[in-house]
Amino acid sequence: MDTNWAAFTAAEPDLAKTVEERFGTHTHHVLATLRKDGSPRTSGLEVRFLNGELWLGMMPDSLKALDLRRDPRFALQANPGAGTGMGGGDVRIAGRAVEIADDDAETRRYTEEVEPPEPFHLFRTELTEVVRTYVEDERYLVVQVWKPGEPVRTLKRT
Repeated sequence: MDTNWAAFTAAEPDLAKTVEERFGTHTHHVLATLRKDGSPRTSGLEVRFLNGELWLGMMPDSLKALDLRRDPRFALQANPGAGTGMGGGDVRIAGRAVEIADDDAETRRYTEEVEPPEPFHLFRTELTEVVRTYVEDERYLVVQVWKPGEPVRTLKRT
């Protein structure tokens, strides 16, 4: 079962807000895709939360875009920033990327709002997992895991 950003936000508004804030803290993040041979590829990427969707925009024929066209599975990690503070925790999103056609109304709306350099590839995400890891009271490692159709599971370790 997959879901978009709006459905995740409706189901888990507090976690969604924290995740958006973490991605909003820095411009560049890390995207993991699968190469043709199945090995992982990591690339830098800017993301947008817009109109109830999490969008991934890429340069034309970039390797990460070609990877996603071949196999839509991805993992996305928010830039942790300098040092080890990671205010708000470490956040990761996994799912599938669905390419949106150039002439699609969604692409036109995205282009009007974001004004990306053209041409570009645009992918809408379908979420399969959202994870936040943080330290609580300088004592516990807390991991929050959300999957579509399930409540957030919270695990605490000392």
